[in-house]
Amino acid sequence: MKNLPKRTCIGCSEVKLKKDLIRIVKNKEGQIFIDKTGKANGRGAYICDNIECLEKAIKTKRLERTFETQINDDIYDELRQTIK
Repeated sequence: MKNLPKRTCIGCSEVKLKKDLIRIVKNKEGQIFIDKTGKANGRGAYICDNIECLEKAIKTKRLERTFETQINDDIYDELRQTIK
């Protein structure tokens, strides 16, 4: 039996299957975006498709610490639109 890839949600810290999570990527140019394919180059972070996890990650600044950069509100708004 093949092992399925698992990742940890940055909001709730639960380990879940990679396909059940949303991937957020920071590429070499410093752009932060949602990776719908799961294969974009760059540093990735995973979050549940759950608004509570997103709000917890924003409140604790987990994305900013993961990507080691300031994240503007436009990116958080885009994430809120994707996760509902």
